[in-house]
Order: sequence, then C-alpha cells, then structure tokens
Amino acid sequence: MTYRPTVRGRRLAREIRRLREEQKLTLQEVADRLDWSRATISRLETGQTRPKPGDIADILDLYGVPSPERDSLITLARQAGQRGWWTAYQDVFAGSYVALEDEASHIRTWDPQLIHGLLQTEQYARAVITAGRLLPNPEDIERRISARKHRQGLLNRDTAPQLHVIFDEGVLRRQIGEEGVMRAQLESLVAAAERPTITIQVLPYSTREHAGLDGRFTILSYPDPADPDIAYVEGTMGDVYLESAEAIAKHRDRFDLIKAAALSTEESAHLIAEAARSSP
Repeated sequence: MTYRPTVRGRRLAREIRRLREEQKLTLQEVADRLDWSRATISRLETGQTRPKPGDIADILDLYGVPSPERDSLITLARQAGQRGWWTAYQDVFAGSYVALEDEASHIRTWDPQLIHGLLQTEQYARAVITAGRLLPNPEDIERRISARKHRQGLLNRDTAPQLHVIFDEGVLRRQIGEEGVMRAQLESLVAAAERPTITIQVLPYSTREHAGLDGRFTILSYPDPADPDIAYVEGTMGDVYLESAEAIAKHRDRFDLIKAAALSTEESAHLIAEAARSSP
C-alpha cells in the first residue's frame, strides 16, 4: 500500500531533517551509524515512507535529542503513521491531496472549469467522473462516487474547515449531466453558501484578463503554525505541491486578486440562483 503523508507526517519529516542538519551529518553518515541504507533515511526525511516510532526513536537517540522534544516527536510519529479513511480508497486517490485536505483549517480554491469536489452533488459528480476519467466500467465510477461522498463528510464535522471557493461564471452556464442535474447542483450551491464555514464567489464574464488565467489551484492552511501552507496545482499529467514561502506567497496574491475581481458573496448567490432558475 502506497504511503500518503499527512500534515503530521510532513511536519515530522521536516523536523528530523532539521535535526540532522543541526548535527552537521550527511545522510550517508546517519545511515552508517544506524546500519541502515541511505535511501531509508532519505525517504523518512521526505515523507515517502510511513514512520515507525521505533525508527524515529533510534534517530533521535543518535542526534541526542532530549525529552520532552524526543517524546513529542515519537508521539508525532505514531500519529503520522495512523491510517486515515482515505487509505480504503488507495485505488481512487493517486496522491497526497486528500490526506492534506483532511487536516486543513482553511481551504481556498479557484477553479475555472468545475464545481469544487467538496460541493458536488452525486449526479453532477457522476457526470463529471464519467466524462473525464474514461473509466472502463460502472463499478469504477461508483467507487469514485463513494470516495467523493466520504470526502465531503469533512464539511459536516464540528471542526469543519473554512472553505472559500471561487469559480468562473462559465461553470454555472455549462450544462453538466442530463436534464435537472445542473439545476439541482446550483440549488445545492445556494444552500451551501448559507453555511457559516463556506464562502462562494463567482468571477463574472464581465471580467476580462485576470490572475486566474493560468488555471485552477488550491491553498491549504493549518491550525498549527508549525505547518506551513501548501499550494496544490492539479493537472492531467500529475499533481504539484508547492511549499516554498515564495511559491505560497505568489498563490496567495493570485487568490486575493481573483477574489477582488469576483462578485461579492451576495451578488454571487443571486447569480447562482438565477442560473438555477434558467437551467433545464
């Protein structure tokens, strides 16, 4: 089973790399002293393998890390190694995004093509998945529908994240699915926008060139200051996770520019409701 690092897993990976660098040790030197392979150390430091508390304890002992920091990092290793609900859908989720989204406290996303997956109705999702994934049989489609519905449970938690989505007006106008599917989806959006944790804006046709022309992206933020924001850019040929301060700042600026160009939440709600009434 492929390991998908959680936010805690990424934090642990950063910490053990920082500690090694403070000791001025190379990967090979650590590997030699622990009688491990260099690749094992590298995978732990890059979050590519599930951390075992015992292995982390050995590393911390080598670096001379005292308690309570040592105990805290071993606890973090236990938490990072826990399997989330998404591990039951390894065949559906190819990357780490869902594991990272699951722990976010604030999700900001721009999409010029589709309703965000967390806000899709079942029939809208089925039409999108059927058209875009080129799946071989109905069972694969239903498997993805089930995974998406499970993922949407994030918004119903007591600790639900703040979700701020902006999409192009074209998303409202393109008919997805058979008759009634798009109308039901838009009505669902109107209802979702009334929830205190959800903000929905629409970038109107009247906006000409804008900061979102390069395509969709998502910024994930976390409650613990130790966990930096992550910018996620999804593409048909693979996903990109940006974590450098420069890249994150650039995407925050882009999102703020798109937000400023979009309709207000009230205007957006009116436009969505109007599109629902006119939808077949």
